[in-house]
Amino acid sequence: MTQPPRTVVFVLYPGFVSLDLAGPLDVFSCATRLAERQGRPAPYRCRFVAREAGPVVASSGMSVLADAPPDAFDEAAAGAETVVPHTLLVPGGVTPGREGEDPVLRHMVARLASRSRRVVSVCTGALLLAACGLLDGRRATTHWQACARLAAAYPAVRVEPDAIFVRDGGVVTSAGVTAGIDLALHLVEEDLGPAMAMEVARLLVVYRRRVGNQSQFSAPLRAQARAGARFGALHAWMEARLGEDLGVERLAGQAHMSPRHFARVFPQETGMSPARYVEQLRLDRARELLESGEAHMQTVAVQAGFGSEERLRRAFQRRMGVTPTQYLEHFSG
Repeated sequence: MTQPPRTVVFVLYPGFVSLDLAGPLDVFSCATRLAERQGRPAPYRCRFVAREAGPVVASSGMSVLADAPPDAFDEAAAGAETVVPHTLLVPGGVTPGREGEDPVLRHMVARLASRSRRVVSVCTGALLLAACGLLDGRRATTHWQACARLAAAYPAVRVEPDAIFVRDGGVVTSAGVTAGIDLALHLVEEDLGPAMAMEVARLLVVYRRRVGNQSQFSAPLRAQARAGARFGALHAWMEARLGEDLGVERLAGQAHMSPRHFARVFPQETGMSPARYVEQLRLDRARELLESGEAHMQTVAVQAGFGSEERLRRAFQRRMGVTPTQYLEHFSG
């Protein structure tokens, strides 16, 4: 028997973030086109719901047409014509937390969630789910800027601030904005298998399919934040020269300090010795190359500034407890 399309219902409200919707929407739409080209039934049907049918304006100014009011998904109101949501997706908004103050919106989301097999939020949409009580006792994440707010406002939620996405039972929450694409690819893999998810990722030119427990903070951004204002320019200069000699004397000269003064001040500002900082930058670059699918270890070693596979391997084992090959296997798919 042919399985009917999974109905993905996107919740619209004024000021929602358009990319929170468009990213997952394109993932589901691409999977549907691919399946149909292969002669398979359409796996997804996407619907847009708001308080009432009609255009809803996103924070970007883009207008999206809500094709159904919430009672279209209510069995009591729609009778035999009821459309049962398979996945309910709530995007974030530009006023995180304020959306949950709207009792009509809360009631709509809670009612739709009660009829959905999966409930999903992207970015700060997690705060709206929390306002509906849907995250009580669950693990969840949201945009890194809103994690503290989520934890403070809803202490019953176990916030995981560093995750790309978190699944707890039938509720899945993602980090900020583009993390919704990672989450949608995960759902496609769950529904249709890894081959389809990888093909969708290739067509959308998403070259790195991140797993849920991968950090939502890129390693270079973390390092740049550590460098602060005082050594920010030096950080950028080092990143552009990872394959060169980056000893203390050269770094001190670039920073216009004596080597002795630099070796004392740099750890105070960054929390690392200059040598450890340089190795961390090279390790971060190697990780990005491996996460992007680069499998030739000598290429990784050279581009990251290690020079040789052996130095690359030693750094990985010392700092991460795995070999580069083992790390690559974690992201291959």
